[in-house]
Amino acid sequence: MRSRISAYSVALVLVLCLSSCIPDYFLTEPQPRLILFVGVDISGSFLKSKYFDDSLHFLAHYLYAHIKGVDGLEVPKELFVGSIGGSNVGEAKTLFPIQTFEYLTIPEIHAKLKEIFPKNKVNEFTDFNAFFHHISETVTNRKLILRPLAIVLLSDGIPDVPEADRNEAFKTIILKPLENLSRNIVIRLLYTDAQTGDQWTSLVSRRRVKILTQDAVVMKEWRDPSIMIPGKNFEDQDRFFDWVKDQVDFPVRLRRVD
Repeated sequence: MRSRISAYSVALVLVLCLSSCIPDYFLTEPQPRLILFVGVDISGSFLKSKYFDDSLHFLAHYLYAHIKGVDGLEVPKELFVGSIGGSNVGEAKTLFPIQTFEYLTIPEIHAKLKEIFPKNKVNEFTDFNAFFHHISETVTNRKLILRPLAIVLLSDGIPDVPEADRNEAFKTIILKPLENLSRNIVIRLLYTDAQTGDQWTSLVSRRRVKILTQDAVVMKEWRDPSIMIPGKNFEDQDRFFDWVKDQVDFPVRLRRVD
């Protein structure tokens, strides 16, 4: 019996000694690396659609879940939220940082989003290129290059190029400013339709940028009571988080399009 107690004591002392020798940086949780940009389309075609209100409701839940890291969702190191396009082609828009949202509840985030993107203020142009250029400048100026970069677009995905036919319009979307920002870049276009999503993935020229699209008819299912269970605490909404991981945040395969 004494030998067992002695052996146990020696083992315990050894574990404590080894623990004290491990540097603190091995014991702390990994620091967030993801840089998350969110663009909201407030052009007439999307703003007046039946999905705009739903998209802001979803975004409030999505931002809260990621900021808090609920159910293992990746916490962003930096977050920027702004509108896609403006009153004029190439117009730069304000990007609201993570501090705008990180201490708010879901209803408060939703109220803030409605304040930032009012339905009575319509952008004349959906200018994806201006938004991507602004992202490139922000990442470069803030020295965030080479970190994982995710760009979430709430939009019908249709570019405003009236003089071009539909296929040619998608070829005017330029992702080159994003290409050298990171080895891991993904665009997630949410609330589009099947045809537009296919044109984004098959016609938009790219080398490193990965593109995922999700149809509006699928996106609206997040509020189904079988997914977002009524009366259940948000942090316990396992089905919703599984849905987000399967339908929005899932890994995307790289596809080069010349």
